[in-house]
Amino acid sequence: MNHIILGPLVVASAAAVLALVIALVDRVVNNYGEVTIDINHGKKQFKVQGGSALLGTLASQGLFVPSACGGRGSCGACKVRVLSDVGPVLPTETPYLNPQELANSVRLSCQVKLKKDIAIELPEELFSVKKYKATVQSIRDVTYDIKETVFRLDNPGVIEFTAGQYVQIVVPPYGEIQEPVQRAYSMSSNPSDTGIVELLIRLVPGGIATTYVHKFLKEGDTVELVGPFGEFRVHDTPAAMVCVAGGSGMAPFKSMLYDMKQRDAFPEKEIWYFFGARTTRDTFYLDELRELSASWPRFHFVPALSEPKPEENWQGDTGLITDVLERYIQEKIGKDKGLEGYLCGSPGMINACVAVMTRNGIAESDIYYDKFA
Repeated sequence: MNHIILGPLVVASAAAVLALVIALVDRVVNNYGEVTIDINHGKKQFKVQGGSALLGTLASQGLFVPSACGGRGSCGACKVRVLSDVGPVLPTETPYLNPQELANSVRLSCQVKLKKDIAIELPEELFSVKKYKATVQSIRDVTYDIKETVFRLDNPGVIEFTAGQYVQIVVPPYGEIQEPVQRAYSMSSNPSDTGIVELLIRLVPGGIATTYVHKFLKEGDTVELVGPFGEFRVHDTPAAMVCVAGGSGMAPFKSMLYDMKQRDAFPEKEIWYFFGARTTRDTFYLDELRELSASWPRFHFVPALSEPKPEENWQGDTGLITDVLERYIQEKIGKDKGLEGYLCGSPGMINACVAVMTRNGIAESDIYYDKFA
């Protein structure tokens, strides 16, 4: 049996060593010299040393393209339009690019290596993305596996963002992690609190960033945050918001709700917020959100448990959150001004909720979401 187990390990180790050797040889032998990056037809232009990935090179110049996986080519977030010839699309890119993107020369910037002058297009809002130094102000367990982590930006630290957007936390080397990596988290803080960033970080077994936050990060530590990023936000229409989240998917909705309440924003919108969990052990912020609902007539909070235990004496809705959602859409939510869906959670939850919403009359184009990878 040992040779059956050792065989694949030897092959994998050899492959890893070979990949490292190839990268080192390429770095030494292929000296690409100085190259020019032209952005948005001359809006920004700079010269850099060739040989590195476009994503990291842009970051070194203060231009931060979103990348939930930290540049490993596994999230598909770091898309840019390339206007010059940089070679064929790589197999590592094709799973993340649809036919229209391929036709429009969209590439993953973490996979594009700078070998010669390049011209690209970036969304102009990325020009305002910054890297912030911050100090951990507080860390609080809100459930057994979710920590509410508050970062105070170091002076002069002010972040301007729209409720629903996210930042990337830069995780420094620790343990067996040899290089800094970045991971994306939705902000749960109110945009009016410009000096802080609050994140809800759920522990994922084996997760580089979540392990760091849950096992190593302490109050008083300093970290780097990059942002804001993202298009998830409240849309300025009279349609009712039908929001669904589970676990740390609470984050963008907490930001949206308190921002809307404080500013009396989008006053025509009714807001229905469905929060799904298995048992009370997986719930948090229930008292605060019930108080918000009691003081804000157009906000309706519907927590639901799929597997409540008898000893919990749960008085709220029960069942899968998709079943509860469908029942409310059919029986309780007014449709006179139309409906919009807002979702944040796992891909499975998102897909199930989209199915419920579309078969109950919400156009897919009116459903907005953040999917956790």
